[in-house]
Amino acid sequence: MILLLFGAGIWAGAQNALAGGGSFITLPALIAVGLDPKLANITSTMALFPGQVTTGLAGRSMVAGAERLSFRVLAIISLVGGVAGALLLLVTPSKVFADMVPWLVLAATALFAWSSFGPKPKTASAPPAAWVSALIQAVIATYGGFFGGGAGIMTLAALTLARMPVRNAAATKNVLVGLANISAAVIFASSGAVAWREAVAIGAGAMIGGYAGARALRVLPEKVLKVGVVVIGLALTVGLFVRG
Repeated sequence: MILLLFGAGIWAGAQNALAGGGSFITLPALIAVGLDPKLANITSTMALFPGQVTTGLAGRSMVAGAERLSFRVLAIISLVGGVAGALLLLVTPSKVFADMVPWLVLAATALFAWSSFGPKPKTASAPPAAWVSALIQAVIATYGGFFGGGAGIMTLAALTLARMPVRNAAATKNVLVGLANISAAVIFASSGAVAWREAVAIGAGAMIGGYAGARALRVLPEKVLKVGVVVIGLALTVGLFVRG
């Protein structure tokens, strides 16, 4: 059981670093070893945030702010949103929100694919207004604290929509999602609703996988990274609809 969770953590950590969606590796693994879905969801968040810390540190030189919104503001929004989402999860059944996840991941993947491979305008279009980018990040961070699956892809899509280069967006996404999960993890830890043995097994693997994935961001060609994001997003969407 521990080896299964450790392996799932490595996979999830690397996937989170490259594109997001690592919780859809860890959540089924935790349910498979006997945790109920809500406890598995909380434990998954607790387990993955150490890997997101190492991922963020490994790629910190590529972190940037959006064109009209500084990284500091994005970071504060992510921290507050993670707390809000965690509190919401503790008092609300997750089923209703979980039913929305396949559609949210599909929409984020389509948005990223269009921004990466769709027709380019003849003149550069303006990025969203600062308040729009801030609102999008607040919604994503709250969602990340509440459920989390696909939050990385959504953040990546939002940052590329704000005209951030995809390599910088991928590194910045890792930090922002990590901040939302860290603040959510503090709330979950204080609630006592965590399966700690399982969380430690996944967390150890996620730290290894997250660091390796962040290092890979430096050497992967940008087009390969874009295609990989779309493929992972589509695979996640299909898997979520099938599971639902």
